[in-house]
Amino acid sequence: MHSIVIADTSCFILLTKIGEIDLLRCVYSNVYTTPEVASEFKFELPDWVTIQNVKDRNTLASLQADLDLGEASAIALTYELSDAIVVLDDWGARKVATRLKIAFTGTFGIIVKAKHKGIIPSVRPILDKVKQTNFRISSEVFAEVLREAGEF
Repeated sequence: MHSIVIADTSCFILLTKIGEIDLLRCVYSNVYTTPEVASEFKFELPDWVTIQNVKDRNTLASLQADLDLGEASAIALTYELSDAIVVLDDWGARKVATRLKIAFTGTFGIIVKAKHKGIIPSVRPILDKVKQTNFRISSEVFAEVLREAGEF
């Protein structure tokens, strides 16, 4: 289990839209992000989110060749911190993280982990709230999340 999670913009946006932003703090005791992600989010982040700059600007610049600034900064920060995992929902960003051997999860992974830790009784009501937003979730992903949570 990683002790630090670094959240990308999509995670903050989705969890805020469905009123479940506190799941991040409940699942991971240390929630970090970058100033770039905070800027993309456009809203004030909860005070329990630590905003930290990426030190290696060269790594950040090279990641921007394939990713947007928020994703690039989140991956770069994960690369710098030991025992960290990054939350990435974008397929391209996940591909880059895999290539760099950086641990990642998605927003739905956080929801499943919350169920496994007993923080929430069921993922289905949360997934139903996601369906009410403009966040795209295929029926296959919906079914996979339910399977991973033991609700299928």
